[in-house]
Amino acid sequence: MITVLEVIKKTADFLASKGVDSPRFNAETIVGHALNLSRMKLYLQFERFLTETELDVIRPMVRRRAQREPLQYILGNIEFSGLMLKVDKRALIPRPETEYLIEKIKDKLSSKPPSKILDLGTGSGALAIALANFYPFATVTAVDQSHDALSLALENAHLLSLSDRITFISSNWFSALPANTKYDLIISNPPYLSSLEVDAAKPEVQKYEPHNALIAKEGGFADIKLILSQASHWLNSQGLLALEIGEEHYKLISEIIDKLDYLECSSLNDLTGKSRFAFLTAK
Repeated sequence: MITVLEVIKKTADFLASKGVDSPRFNAETIVGHALNLSRMKLYLQFERFLTETELDVIRPMVRRRAQREPLQYILGNIEFSGLMLKVDKRALIPRPETEYLIEKIKDKLSSKPPSKILDLGTGSGALAIALANFYPFATVTAVDQSHDALSLALENAHLLSLSDRITFISSNWFSALPANTKYDLIISNPPYLSSLEVDAAKPEVQKYEPHNALIAKEGGFADIKLILSQASHWLNSQGLLALEIGEEHYKLISEIIDKLDYLECSSLNDLTGKSRFAFLTAK
């Protein structure tokens, strides 16, 4: 017989030997998830003995994490902007940086909430769903060229009772959008890594997350440049384009902004001080 605490300790040691970051946190999260206990309730049961049935649930989850599969994919969900989203290998795992982008958009548009929103490359649907939830009178369009990602985004919208507010379209960026449609806000977290950056990433990213949602040509800048060149056509006057970008990309944006149809352009650092967001206002 083995106790909850003993399993957590053994699991943490095993995960540490496999190079997993924060092994104790991962161990507690996996055991708590398998037992359907919050971490606080888990602490209150440290001395409880586990049954073989419970261990049979824990073991395969630990093996998956030891193989460096992301914890979020193993758990099957993640909290994003206060909403619980389903996540799996069909789309990227939403990051805290992207939540920060949502918060900054709320600040920028506090005096004039958008009524029509476009999310380019929606992935799991995180951005579209968070914005639809925050702006109850807005209509939201979410596009992605990955049918797998769109199916996941639609599942999330159904789970959160927002599917009637969001239109999902299979599209390579703007290509399949209805002609003459205008938006007050266009938001995107496009691919912005180079293939070399992904090759150097942790196994969780390199082995498990979809590369087509990570990698762009021209050192990660190609999709950002395409969006910049076309977005002003789809924005209402004074409409906002908000992009998550690589930390070196704002310098490249600054070099081409004079050729683009925008009134102003600004950047914003993420929580680590890196330039990771760009905001452009349409003429």
